[in-house]
Amino acid sequence: MQFLKRSFLPSLLILSLLSCDSKEGEPSPQLPGISINDLEISERKEDFSITLDVTLSEVSADLVVVSYETMEGSAVANQDFKHITGQLIFQAGSVRESITITILGDEKMEDDESFSILLFDPANAVMNDSSALIVIKNFDTTPPPNELVIPTQGYTSPESYDGWNLVWQDEFDQESLNTEDWTYEIGNGHSGWGNNELEYYTNENTSMVDGNLVITARKESRGGYHYTSSRIITKNKQEFKYGRMDIRAVLPFGQGIWPALWMLGANIDQVSWPACGEIDIMELIGGNNRDNTTHGTAHWSGANGYANYGGSKKLSSGIFADEYHVFSVIWNESSITWLLDGVEFHVIDTTPADLSEFRNDFFFIFNVAVGGNWPGSPNTSTVFPQYMIVDYIRVFQTQ
Repeated sequence: MQFLKRSFLPSLLILSLLSCDSKEGEPSPQLPGISINDLEISERKEDFSITLDVTLSEVSADLVVVSYETMEGSAVANQDFKHITGQLIFQAGSVRESITITILGDEKMEDDESFSILLFDPANAVMNDSSALIVIKNFDTTPPPNELVIPTQGYTSPESYDGWNLVWQDEFDQESLNTEDWTYEIGNGHSGWGNNELEYYTNENTSMVDGNLVITARKESRGGYHYTSSRIITKNKQEFKYGRMDIRAVLPFGQGIWPALWMLGANIDQVSWPACGEIDIMELIGGNNRDNTTHGTAHWSGANGYANYGGSKKLSSGIFADEYHVFSVIWNESSITWLLDGVEFHVIDTTPADLSEFRNDFFFIFNVAVGGNWPGSPNTSTVFPQYMIVDYIRVFQTQ
């Protein structure tokens, strides 16, 4: 095994960034603790990047600096991963920074391997965790991976409708996610986004493949959770009041898998949920013969508290992972109608006064959750990775 000599960066760099003046006799302030979590990932054939979050236990009024370096274990530097060294700088008020490491892909049949990222020389902080172990699960110690296959079959919706104007679309033909329209939500939110979900959302689990947006759910550890996925939103970027929304997608499958294409009221920060309203264009609850059923639901704050009204549609054959389907809503000042492949299957009358949430602007959310109150946890029948493949989203409004 090659030993990597730790390289210390000049202390003058740290000294130049920090203000260490204190008045004699003043008590020393309590320093924040620095933490980093272990990570378990699955090997891939191609190179890919991982991101490790480094966090402070509390906000600091001072600049915080910590050095880092990768250290070999059974995984070899520049053969299994790219060796890196550097410094993280937390600006005053910041509690989260990240380290990105490149994992080098291969197709060898070998045992699991591991290496570490070491943290050292903290300034204006104390060390809660001085290292994180990164375990690379290799092909011969994990079930065969579910390969990404882009279907060639399925329903396609019209590009225009009489009496409607196309006001926004994303065909996902670009090389990366358009961040002028979309924002990544990172982490696990509060109590698993309110659903006790088991995944940690990253910006690494979204990719563009052959003109499709692909959200990938993986069985790997991140941030204290054992699955990763992605959740993207158009909040403050693309928001709409009324229209026809068409989304062409192929869905993942399996116990504990919970994909959703949905909308929330843009005023959620002011009034909270469910008073902001929620329109679930599509939800699927995987496993237990449920991979052939899509759900469309409205949620709101009714006269007697939280209220919802939903409907579902089952395929006559096959499951939603087999080919493309188009999930749609037609939303106006008096109703919301859900359609699958252009055929209506559910409608709600929104004219009652206590459904006023649905007369405001909404934004889109695309995500694949793992686990949670509704689907339950994955089990031994669940294969990973899982993919939600989105060909396009199109929004039309009346002329």
